[in-house]
Formats: sequence, structure tokens, C-alpha cells
Amino acid sequence: MLAPVLTGVAPVLAQEAGQAALDPVTIRVGANEGFTRVEFAGVVGSRARVRREGQTVIVRVGTTAAPDVSRLKVDPPPGVAEVQTRAVMDATEIVVNLAEGADARSGVADGAVFLNLYPAGAAAPVEAASAVPAGGAVPVAATTAEDRVTLTFGWAAPVGAAVFRRGEAVWVVFDTAARMDMSRARELGVASDARWAVGPDYTAIRIAAPEGLAVTASGQGAQWTVTIGGPGGGGSGVTVDRNDAGTTSLVATMAGATKTVWLTDPMVGDRFAAVTALAPGKGFGDRRQTVDLTLLPTAHGLAVETPTDDLMIRAEGDLVTLGRPGGLMLSPPSMGLEAAAPAEAETPRRADFPALVLADWAGVGEEGFSARHRRLQDAAAEESIAASDNPRAPIAARLAYVRFLVGSGLGYEAIGVVNAMFAQTPSLQGEPELRGLRGAARASIGRVEEAALDFGAGALAGDPSAKVWQGWIAAEQGDWAGARQAFAAGAAAIDQFPAEWRARFGAAHAMAALATGDLNAARALLAYSFSQDAPAADQLTARLVQARLFEIDGQTDRALAVYKAIARAPLDAIATPAKLGVIKIEMAKGTMTADAAAGQLEQLKWRWRGDATELAVIRTLGELYLSQGRYREAMDTLKRAGNRLANLPGAAEIQADLSEAFKALFLDGAADGLQPVQALALFYDFRDLTPVGADGDEMVRRLARRLVDVDLLDQAAELLRYQVENRLEGVAKAQVATTLATVLLMDRQPEPALQAIWNSRTTLLPSALNAERRALEARALMELGRYDHALEVLGDDRSAEANGVRADTFWKQENWSGAAALYEARLGDRHADTARPLTPDEESRVIRAGVGYSLARDGGALARLSRNYAPFVANARSQAAMRIALDGLDGMDGVARAQDFAGLTASADTFTGWITQMKQQMRERTGAAQAGAGQATGGSRPATPARAQAQAPAAARPAAG
Repeated sequence: MLAPVLTGVAPVLAQEAGQAALDPVTIRVGANEGFTRVEFAGVVGSRARVRREGQTVIVRVGTTAAPDVSRLKVDPPPGVAEVQTRAVMDATEIVVNLAEGADARSGVADGAVFLNLYPAGAAAPVEAASAVPAGGAVPVAATTAEDRVTLTFGWAAPVGAAVFRRGEAVWVVFDTAARMDMSRARELGVASDARWAVGPDYTAIRIAAPEGLAVTASGQGAQWTVTIGGPGGGGSGVTVDRNDAGTTSLVATMAGATKTVWLTDPMVGDRFAAVTALAPGKGFGDRRQTVDLTLLPTAHGLAVETPTDDLMIRAEGDLVTLGRPGGLMLSPPSMGLEAAAPAEAETPRRADFPALVLADWAGVGEEGFSARHRRLQDAAAEESIAASDNPRAPIAARLAYVRFLVGSGLGYEAIGVVNAMFAQTPSLQGEPELRGLRGAARASIGRVEEAALDFGAGALAGDPSAKVWQGWIAAEQGDWAGARQAFAAGAAAIDQFPAEWRARFGAAHAMAALATGDLNAARALLAYSFSQDAPAADQLTARLVQARLFEIDGQTDRALAVYKAIARAPLDAIATPAKLGVIKIEMAKGTMTADAAAGQLEQLKWRWRGDATELAVIRTLGELYLSQGRYREAMDTLKRAGNRLANLPGAAEIQADLSEAFKALFLDGAADGLQPVQALALFYDFRDLTPVGADGDEMVRRLARRLVDVDLLDQAAELLRYQVENRLEGVAKAQVATTLATVLLMDRQPEPALQAIWNSRTTLLPSALNAERRALEARALMELGRYDHALEVLGDDRSAEANGVRADTFWKQENWSGAAALYEARLGDRHADTARPLTPDEESRVIRAGVGYSLARDGGALARLSRNYAPFVANARSQAAMRIALDGLDGMDGVARAQDFAGLTASADTFTGWITQMKQQMRERTGAAQAGAGQATGGSRPATPARAQAQAPAAARPAAG
């Protein structure tokens, strides 16, 4: 919860110079060493509302024009990770994402809403001392007079309070838990009894007092004074307004609101709430009752009674919001307006439902369109002028004008009139008919997202005519299940709409039934749509749904004929989905090639934008590209659509296609037919699609293996490093870091390899992984010349990997006998199989073993080695080196000097053999080992498409309007 900042610690900010005349929303930013202050000023900005959701602070500003927060976005204050704006119903929300450990406080001061942002480590101000006195109890003193009693509560620090009457009792509620010392308040004069109770974070005192006695309260510093009796003084300072942005709620402006305390009256047994606030005294002077709640008169704070179980009361800064999950049930604002003069007979009449459009609204009678328009417009203008001086002026003339505009298809003009009414009298945003008419106007001009906001307003909750519009909008956006549900809820109103809208609603509902598999309902709804006397464009929309029904029934020839006829219409909204149907049927019949289909789909992609039709075109095109192995085109096509159309229901399917295509490329082997560099470029361009977890790790390993195979070690290391540093934790991080260290050692970068091992240390690693990491760490230390440290790391590990590193370390230390013995031991019983030539790695070990025994003057060991491996010399790759190594120094007969003998090991490089071994291990681990020797690396398997064939997605519904 955002608590108000204590005035005692408010710093002096380096304020930006303000404008002489503030804009409707003026944002000012100032900072000092402790925190950053952001102020929202101006006519609209000063009414901003702030709420907090975890580490996200949301500032709601009552304007659809997004405020300029470029400075906050480009250079976020300390403690802020990101600042964004988003459009909501008739407002804009500024979303401030706090960094870890950061905090925020909000409030109202100097006619502006402020937000104080504290970075991590700079704690927000808190109360320095406990409000409970040292003795543990708050002293209460009573002073009685003939007609009154005054109670004084002596806290040790300022606390919030609420003081109000309920029946024959006065309640005093504090926002801090403490015992009450009533020893000096036993005689209460006109009051008869006082009882107190302590809750987890509050204290409540109930004082019995006759109903006729007035109640006043005042606070100064840490002391609160409550007077029962005497002259009355109605509470003031708290205002309550309705809020129709989103679900309908009430918002009370009460400076210093601290918390909501729910209580149960011990005498009545009902549940009520008190909202406490800091001094000075401020109360609500009226009694206001709605279906959901009753606001009681208070001397200080707020008191709320409710018969419901789900009333929510949120105290945030200086605002207290009262609402329910589905919104409060409040009377329309027009109930409080003055009665209008009797309407003329020709005035468009009020519909039975607030979002209903009547056919006779467009009637012009004998006077004609221009004369009627002028007459209604003049009456609306006169009424608007009167409303400038009288906020309770009637709205009947303006409503009649808006009805005429909506009925005549003048949606833009109708929206302008309604917006002007809202700007002049903001409370009218809760008027159901105005919200319904503006929603209908927005829907008629294609602004379906904005229309959805109007129809989803709390003022239209449960209205069947609004449900009909919501069903049509859901169908426009491809939300077929939602469309069916909404149309069913609006069945009571649908037949009262004009014929053209009944035809549109029927076709949209038929398409929703078709998409959800209810073919019988689709046929009945199509018949209903065809029965309306609708314009040609609406009839074509219904025919488009009929063609899709033919297609599902297997009557593809009939479907194709209808699609082709509709495709010739000069209306892109109808012709585009028809052409898509033609392409899919002709591809299925084999009468259109894949290349020709791709060309036509590319054209359709640009012909109609922004709804489920475009999503269907994009999806079909992406799948076609994948089936042809045109992976980059497919990925680009799917990704761009997913980014632009993310709010449409079908966008989730596009994202799923994109993820599946990425997995097919880099996990199922579809990218194996690409050159490694091409595969790497494709991966980098779309690596944000890499799944977290085992699949993502396997993708990276596979691609890294291909890069290593063609010695692109730097690129492979970069790929693995990104995974280690940005995506993985725990065991998964240690596994990929081990592969990274291997690649770095292949590239002769021992120091970064060591860092990769050390920075990924964790507990409870598998034993095999620990052994592999130990051998890599020792090899890196060896390459850095830290031989003793390398041997210390290996310890008692006698695995083949450890002995290989130990042998190379001994060799570098010129411990010839130790190195030679290990090289020979790693050969095992290889000498027994003389029919198979030695591998290059095995030859290297034989040569090094022979040279080592010779330099160590170990004739017996050399003789044994020569006896075992002399049969392999004839077929060796390095015959001369093998012969000399096995003969030794004594058998050279002066051919070479001892100082030249060690040069034979140049042809026995064990590092090269280790690299070959590591490459083979990487192939085996990724399941990509090549069958047989001599096969070209880099993947010899032909490319496999992500899908065996391009599957036809669900047909797009017609984009009417």
C-alpha cells in the first residue's frame, strides 16, 4: 500500500521550472540524494489516481491522450526499472516498474498528485517512534459538562482515526493497536458506557450515547479529542464521487487516509468498515445509500455499512476506493439532473436498452435530413450552453441528437458529441445510454477495441444489448467461444436492432458456431441472416460464412464457386477472406502451385490489416514457407504478425506456430541442411524464442556443436556464454558452462575457461559432471603453467579424462617416466588388435610413451612398448616417428642427437587428439554422431520441414465494417 510521505522528512526538490499556464497534465520531476519526486499537476493531472500492485506502481490519468513521459522512459529515476504507458477505458495508465528493493510513496500536496521513488537501500520514511506511550497504554481523560462529555486520547505519536455514530453508540477507531487506560474516564456524563477492544493493528472504542447528541472530533499532534453533545458541527473535508472508468466504483478524497478497519457491532452483529485518517479533523457530512453500501455521517474519517460480503475498500494515499468485483450498482447520473421540457413528437425516442439502436432514429419525415439535423443540432447546442452554467441541466436534447447521428450512420459525429458531454460533465461517464451510444458509434466505424471499452463499462453491466455488441466484437477479433457466450446473453435484445445489424449479428454468430463445431446452429443462424432485408455487403458477409460451411461439409466445388464470386466484390473486408479460401482449396486440389500461392498470400497480407483475417493469411503463409524449407521467410512473417496483433485472440496460435517452427529448426533437425553460419544467423535473429529449460539447452548445444565442427569456436563460445550469463541457473547453468569451458580450451583460452567453471559452481552436481569439470579445470591450469595446482585439482581421480590431463601435465614438467606410463596405460590392450590401424590419437600416445621411456632411460619399458606396437608401424600415418620412438636413443646409431629426439613429439600432439575426442563427445551428446568415417561435418542430413505439409488453419471470419 502506498502510504503518504511524512511531512517532517519531505526534502527540498530541485524542481523543474513550471509553465505559466499548466497543461491539462503537467508532469514535473525533481530529485535529491534520497529519492526522486514525480508530480502530476494540471486540471487533469491533479485528479490522477495511484495504486500499487507488488513492485508495480500504476498512475491512472483521466485522458486518452498519453502524457509525455519520455524523460522517465529514456532516463528512469534511481530505483525504477522501466516506465510504460498503456491505454485503458477513457484514460491512460502510467506503469512504473520498481527495481528490486526499491519503494514508493504517494499523496497529494500543493494541488498536485505526487509519487516519491526510493532506490534500493534508501528506505522510505517511517515513523521514528512507536505511537504507544511508554507505559503500554493510552491515557484517556473525560471532561464532563451539563450537555456534553469530552474525551481526550493521549498517544505518543500521531495516529489515524475515524469517529462516527451508529444508532445509539459513538465509535472511535484508531489505526494502531494499544490498550486504553480508562481510569480517568469513568464518569461520562451524557454518555453511559465505554468499552474498547484491540485488534491486530487497530483499536476500537464503543461509547453508548443517546441518538440526539452531536459528535465532533479534532486532532492536534499526537492528541485526539472527541466531544459527545453540545452544539452540532457537521463533518466536512471528505468528498465522494463516482468513478465509471472500468467497473463502477466510488472514490472518496480524504487527505491522510491510512487504513481500512473491518469491525463487527457486538450489539447488532452486523459487519461494517471504518477508514481512518490523520489529523486535522475531516469528516463526511451526509448519509448516502446505494444498493451495495451506506456511507454514514462522520465527525472524522469514513464509515461504511454493507449488506454484501465482497465490498472492497482500498485506502491509497489521499484516495479511498469503494467497489465490488463486478462494480457497484449506482443510479445513472441523469437521475440527478433537472427534468427536461417535453420532447417533440419527431425527436428520436429512447430505446428499451441503453446500447440498442432503433431503425426509426434515422427517420427524417417530411422536413428532410438537413432540416431535421439542423433542428436537433440547435437544440443540443442550446442545452450545452445551459449546462456550462448549470451542472444539473438536462441532457435530453443532446441525447436525441446523438441517437439521430448513430441511427443515420454518422459515427464520427456521434462520438464527438458524446466526448464533448463527458468533458463538460465528467459524471456523465456513468450514464448507460451515453456509453452504449458511443460504443455503437465506435463499432460502426471499425474502432472495435474502443467500443469494447464502452460496452465493458460498469454502467452497462448485465445489459443484453451491450452483450450483443460484445458478441459481434468478439467475432471480429476471432474469439469464437466468447462471441457465442455473449450472443446468447443478448438474445432478448437482438431482434430490436435494425435489419442490417441483425444480418451482421446473425452472420457473425453463425461463423462463431461454425468455428466451435456447431454446424446445425450455423445453418439456422445463416437462415436468420439471409431473412433480413440487409444491404448487399451484409449479404455477401453471410455468403462467405456459407462458403466455409460448404467447405467443412466436403462440398469444395460449391465452396470454391461461392468464394470466387465473393472475391470479385470491391470490398476488401469481404474479398480478402474469400480469396484466402480460394487459395487454400486450389492448393488442396493441386490446381495452384506452392510458389503461386505464396505470391498471392504475400499480396493479401498487405491488402487487409489488423484483425483475424490478417492472422489467418499470415498463418497460412508461414506454414507454406515452412513446408518449402524457406525458414527465414516463415519466421519473419510469423514474428511480425505476432508483435503487431498481440491483443487478438488468434495471436496466441501465431506465437505457438512460431515457437514450434523454432523448435523444429533447432531441436528436431530442420536447420541441419543449412550451412552452420546460416543456422547461427537465423538463431541469433530469433533467439528470444529459445525455450527455458532442457529443450533450450539442447538447442544451444546442437548449434554449438555444429559451429565447433567447422572450427567457429568464437561464435560457439559466444552462443554458450549468453545462455550461461542470461538464461540459466543451478545444474543447467553448470552443464552449459562445462561445454563453454571445453570450447574455450579448444580455442586456447584457458583463463576464460577457468572463469566459466568457477562462476558456475553449485552443490549437488552429478558425479560424472563433477569429474568432467575437474578435468577441464586441471587442463586450463596446466595450459596456464600452474602444473602443481592442476595436479592438486585432479587429486585421487583416476578416470581416463583425469589421467589424460595428468599425463600431459607430467610431460610439460618433463616427468618423462610418469607421463610415458600414463600414455601407455591409456592404450590398454590396444596392441592385441593388430588388424586395425591405430587412430591418430593412439599413434600420438605410442610416440609420446616411447619418447618418454627413452628420455627416462627406461629400456625395459621401451622394449615392452616396442614389442607390442612394432606391428603397427607399417600402416601408421607417421611411420618414421613411430619407428624412431620405438627404437629409442640407443638404437639410433648416431642418426640423431638426443636434443633432436624430443622434436619427434611435434607429430604426436595430444592436444589435437583431445580436441578430436571432445568434438566426438559433443556429437554423441547431441545425438548427431556421423555414421562412418570421412563424412562431411556440418550436417549431412537433408532438411526436414517443420510440418509435413501446410495445414489449413481455421478460416477467418469476415471482417465486416
